[in-house]
Amino acid sequence: MDDSVQLNEQVDVVVLFRPGRTMCEPVKFRRKNGREVTITEIGLRHPRTNGVRMVHVFDVTDGGADYRLEFDAEQLTWRLTREADKW
Repeated sequence: MDDSVQLNEQVDVVVLFRPGRTMCEPVKFRRKNGREVTITEIGLRHPRTNGVRMVHVFDVTDGGADYRLEFDAEQLTWRLTREADKW
């Protein structure tokens, strides 16, 4: 049974840019209700196109839930598009 919730919520994200790496790494994000989520692990990350826009997709976890963050490289915005309980 899929317990994930599909979302389209703009979020604020703190990211790291490390020398020698070509992509940023999300560290934590703040939801519109003010709740901050600290990312403990990045799973898959992949680029995809949304029309002519490049969107970078990150599947992440805080240890208790899984999330999907999407970074729109043209608009420079982050969206939380999925949340699922880990257990």
